Amino acid sequence: MEKLLSVAEAAEMLGVHRTRINQLVDSGDLPATRIGRSYVIREADLEKVKDRPAPGRPTKEAATKPAKKSKKGAAK
Repeated sequence: MEKLLSVAEAAEMLGVHRTRINQLVDSGDLPATRIGRSYVIREADLEKVKDRPAPGRPTKEAATKPAKKSKKGAAK
């Protein structure tokens, strides 16, 4: 039997706020089923958005990483 998660449980697993989970559901990026006034999310569906980059501006740490240089056309 598949495990169903509440919005709060899904948010905790992803390390985001409940509002972000609701945004993903509303945009259609995260499939969910409405039961009464609440959404339930299959744990398998949560895996689809788990590896997505965080929304918004990149962190300073990510912005300061040097870009990988292509070896194509490099002089020997």
